[in-house]
Amino acid sequence: MRTKLFAGVAFAALVIPAAAMAQSTASQEFNEGSEVVVTGRADRTIGGVDLPNQPKAQVVLDSEIIQRQRPGQTINDVINLVPGVSFQNNDPYGSSGGGFRIRGFDSSRISQTLDGIPLNDSGNYAIYTNQQVDSEIIDNVSVNLGATDVDSPTASAVGGTVNLRTRVPGDELGAMFTASYGEYDYHRVFGMIDTGDITGMGTKAFASASWVSYDNPFNNYGRIKKQQYNARIYQDLGGNGDFISIAGHYNQARNNFFGSGPLRGDPGRETGTGSGNRFPTSFDEASYDVPVCSTDTPETGVVDTTNSCGTQYDRRYNPSNTGNIRGSSRFTLADGLTLTVDPSYQYTKANGGGTVTGREGVRTINGVNYTGFIGGQYYFGRDLNFDGDVLDTCSTSGAACASSNANGVTLLAPSQTVTNRYMVISNLVYQINDAHRVRLSYTYDRARHRQTGETGFLYSNGEPFDVFPINDPITDLNGNVVQKRDRKSYAILNQVSGQYRGEFLENNLVLDLGLRVPFFKRDLNQNCFTTAANGNVDCVASDNASGYAAANPNYAAPRSRDYTYNRALPNVGLTYNITPQASIFASYAKGLSVPGTDTLYSALYFADGTEGADPAPETTDSFDLGLRYRSGIVTAQLGGYYIKFKNRIATAFDAELGESVSRNIGKVDRYGFDGSISVQPIREITAYVFGSYLNSEIQDDVQTGANTFLPTAGKQESGLSKWSFGGRLQGTLGPVELGAQVKYTGPRYINDINEPLVQTISGVVTDVFPAKVDGYTLVDLDARFSLAQFGLDKTFFQLNVSNLFNEFYVGYISGSSNNTSVPFVQFGAPRAVSGSIVIGF
Repeated sequence: MRTKLFAGVAFAALVIPAAAMAQSTASQEFNEGSEVVVTGRADRTIGGVDLPNQPKAQVVLDSEIIQRQRPGQTINDVINLVPGVSFQNNDPYGSSGGGFRIRGFDSSRISQTLDGIPLNDSGNYAIYTNQQVDSEIIDNVSVNLGATDVDSPTASAVGGTVNLRTRVPGDELGAMFTASYGEYDYHRVFGMIDTGDITGMGTKAFASASWVSYDNPFNNYGRIKKQQYNARIYQDLGGNGDFISIAGHYNQARNNFFGSGPLRGDPGRETGTGSGNRFPTSFDEASYDVPVCSTDTPETGVVDTTNSCGTQYDRRYNPSNTGNIRGSSRFTLADGLTLTVDPSYQYTKANGGGTVTGREGVRTINGVNYTGFIGGQYYFGRDLNFDGDVLDTCSTSGAACASSNANGVTLLAPSQTVTNRYMVISNLVYQINDAHRVRLSYTYDRARHRQTGETGFLYSNGEPFDVFPINDPITDLNGNVVQKRDRKSYAILNQVSGQYRGEFLENNLVLDLGLRVPFFKRDLNQNCFTTAANGNVDCVASDNASGYAAANPNYAAPRSRDYTYNRALPNVGLTYNITPQASIFASYAKGLSVPGTDTLYSALYFADGTEGADPAPETTDSFDLGLRYRSGIVTAQLGGYYIKFKNRIATAFDAELGESVSRNIGKVDRYGFDGSISVQPIREITAYVFGSYLNSEIQDDVQTGANTFLPTAGKQESGLSKWSFGGRLQGTLGPVELGAQVKYTGPRYINDINEPLVQTISGVVTDVFPAKVDGYTLVDLDARFSLAQFGLDKTFFQLNVSNLFNEFYVGYISGSSNNTSVPFVQFGAPRAVSGSIVIGF
């Protein structure tokens, strides 16, 4: 491998280089062995950026560039340096999530894997970027811009893939320690130890742990805390490449919401922390401060005033506990025949959302008393604030209970999800001869996805008894759990795929022919009444369910339904070596995205066999064509693409609800190009430049009613920028290494009809925000000072500055169908400076 600049020295004793370019163990081997071999240098990586000679547009970033970024930063922020990728970080340090797209595909349409196992949520298919593994244990990340791999274990990805490969434990005993400090009272420590060969037979392991804590950059209250643990044990099986490996990961995050909300600019509306008035104009707004809340000491026999503490948007918690165990293995069965098996287990416990007003009374309908979640309100029929009465409620006559002014008790009520997921990916690979190989793959994936909405008690200061109300939920007077949703689903995938790869014309032409056939089943169980086609529900106590069904014949009673989606998905491509350095590539892939749980549960409102009861999947046809050049000094790639959507489902995560919100915009055509060039004229200097152009066009007006349509035909999808470009320059001056990188992201429409946001103010329809948000430019700096001159070869100090010019900008945009619905946005992270000391031995 190319000798690195000193940046990689601290990891030399800890990292074994690997050129993993795909998801599973078999994909890694299958693709590595097919690279067109040319004379000259075998390694074309420049400044940590590699362009593999594959049929698809692909970029690989290795530890050289990953470790230059801020220690512990989410990997999705690092790959924002890849053309076609757009990531908006919610905070400077990466532990609060962010918006993520590749070629306009949102995260629910991108397959992100860790050592082959999918990290996408099994319900809404989203990627939670704050839950990724520590950057120090990542050996490399490959970004496939065009389409999924042949054996991708996904029900939703029709866009690119992001494949993270963790490092293999080192052969020698070693350790490293990182301590970081920065703005917003940022503290982070990370430690990792390698055992080396502990048996004399190639058995080696590493273990790492990290802890981070810092203030929310947008207010004076919230704080982010995260702890993470990783380990891997690796056993060589002979000298032919066979091995077995087991790795584990656990991440615990606690953070408050901040810097986000509906996009508002209404005249006369004050900026603040409430869900309806958040529209800051700079990073210095005093209104970011969480206002003092009001409390009322509960008294027996008195209708108490509702406590406002904890109700502010910035006080909402978004906790998560996630973990996985993943195995990988390779066994030679016969000459040329290998078997790979990658089993895994994943666990997720997370929630998001805010507070509600709980009613101590009951809901009376036609003379019958009910408890539960009804009409958007919570009814318990019991004392909730421990004052000895049940007066803190509203009228039991019906409509009055829906009033936001009605008295009640403030409770915590997030949307809770618990997932247990089991998977195995197996491959048989047969090397027919030096020029031809085939493989057969089978994947089994079963996820139990439990989605609930329990409530929890709050202290008088607004802090929750437990950030996970599911641990001890509040019940009604009869012991029934009161919650806003109660559903369980099983996502089951059985998938077979096959691939042939052959080399022709003196190994200059590589043909890749693949077919993926997923058999996907979603087993839905809805325990609440579905009251509308948008998925709204009433969750009444089970002992009153039969009476409630009789009183509401137009509601869909609790029910179960199975959905199946099967499709044959070809995945073909070629690479042709024009010269030893230059090649062309082309590919075609058909994609399938199965509707997520929110869309399918909404469909339960409709009876079997009726219109609306069977949501159609999204399908794509993706075409890529490009030119690639790789030499010892220059690597470059330019590719064009065309994507044709049918039944385009636009999905956005709404932190107000703690759930995904989807909209169908029908047929969409999308095309563009991506390009990059890396240059290293001398060992001490590297330069990297990249850019992207994207154009999307909605083909038809979207129907919203029997005779109503939105004027979307010919318009661009909201949330997508047409232009983005940037670069990185890195140089070495003795013991000092300096790096600077810049990324420009262009303007984006806020809705699918590409018109200004309007609101009715004092009876007058008024433009309150332009049709687009402005583009923005981010500049980051990094510097290292080596202590090798003092005999500490693997120790250095690193300085990182993000958003150098403190540019204020709108980051993530959820988008909306029309110009009256206010889109949800996240404001970009302000400037942050941090320093880290890295000690290795």
